[in-house]
Amino acid sequence: MPILRLNAGENGLVLHGSPAAPLPAIISAARGTGPVIVMIHGFKYDPDHLSCDPHATIFARQPHLGRTDKVPWPRHLGFGMGHEDEGLAIAFGWRARGNIWRAQRSASAAGRHLAEVIDLIRSVAPRRAIHLISHSMGSEVVFDALHALPARSVDRIIALTGASYQRRATEAMQTDAGRSAELINVLTRENDLFDALFECIMPAGAQDKAMGSGLDLPNAVNLQLDCQTTLDHLSDLGAPIAASQRICCHWSGYTRPGALRFYNAALRDVKRLSLPRLHAGVPNGLDPRWSRFLPRFNHNAAADRFEKAI
Repeated sequence: MPILRLNAGENGLVLHGSPAAPLPAIISAARGTGPVIVMIHGFKYDPDHLSCDPHATIFARQPHLGRTDKVPWPRHLGFGMGHEDEGLAIAFGWRARGNIWRAQRSASAAGRHLAEVIDLIRSVAPRRAIHLISHSMGSEVVFDALHALPARSVDRIIALTGASYQRRATEAMQTDAGRSAELINVLTRENDLFDALFECIMPAGAQDKAMGSGLDLPNAVNLQLDCQTTLDHLSDLGAPIAASQRICCHWSGYTRPGALRFYNAALRDVKRLSLPRLHAGVPNGLDPRWSRFLPRFNHNAAADRFEKAI
């Protein structure tokens, strides 16, 4: 499987499980063909701890027995199939353990290291497509990297239930690197509780919300995976995704059958699944927060009471 395992440690980039210097390995891997797809995990993972090592779970070659929330990304994203144009998978680990404030500081440092990796690959292989896919607080790593990169460094970004604020995402997508990239903002009302907790623990401005409330950007599209209209549209585009079966789930963005297969297509067949085509069949607005928890009758009042309760 063409996969490069990197970790952003306290002293810089390292190869996972190897004492070898990472830069020669990155340069050698960058000389291949096909897209480069960088996978970035979220909160509570740490490659230095066996019990929460992302390389042994979501970045593994095979499924993690007994854990349905640990669906391995590489194979579902088209790696290890023996095709000549598979490209390069980069499993990017960072220290996301401890409390959420510590993880956010770690994400900032990891973002700078991610920018170093992307810069190096661009210098060796300027014509290779470079895509990023992140889950949860991995979006913080991505947005920090964009602030440190020049234009046309990244082609397409898929953020799965990102743990970032709308303003933070907007500012990153308005950098030179951000304006020349495309963002698919994958959200679901199944993640509402996690978005609300994020906003309570790490409060921002009064008008700012987690990016699960949607982004209004010319180079981004919001895909609500528990919206039947959106699912019908993706199915019409040849990317069927199973309907939601849960009221609350933080991992639905990649554990739902068909979801990772769609991301694989979106990162490898950008012309067929262009941003305008994705935009064309999704609703203009999103379902309101708590709509999976609360009845639609007098929804706003019920949602206000629910938010105060948590």
